[in-house]
Amino acid sequence: EIQERLARWRVPCDRLTIEVTENVYMGWGSDLVSETVKRLHDAGVMIALDDFGTGYASLANLRQFPIDRLKIDKSFVQNAEDEAIVKAVITLGSSMGMKVVAEGVEDQAQLDKLIGYGCDQVQGYHFGRPMPADAVPGFLAGFAG
Repeated sequence: EIQERLARWRVPCDRLTIEVTENVYMGWGSDLVSETVKRLHDAGVMIALDDFGTGYASLANLRQFPIDRLKIDKSFVQNAEDEAIVKAVITLGSSMGMKVVAEGVEDQAQLDKLIGYGCDQVQGYHFGRPMPADAVPGFLAGFAG
């Protein structure tokens, strides 16, 4: 049904990213999840493995499943003691051809470190907080050049 709607709205499949948490991907109903995710990925939909490092995925699962983006959980990004883990995940994901996304970036110092480590994308309150839909145009207008 997702592919049909994308076609109806004339949205290229690669403009949609489906985020699947590590626990859902590797846990209950994993055969059904894997089959569905593979079908979507084969159609061109991007797949992100969310909350990486908080569940029980093995490194072999990263090769087995079609994953385009690896999202580092904010608990690692926000804990200075986990710096080596963050660096290792960025290196691992990059070496496997995945884009790496760091979640939970809350200040410039965290952003600077992640850029230095080679992280591809970041998310977090440093860039904006949740807001009602009608506030988004004004927020985005602040970025217009």
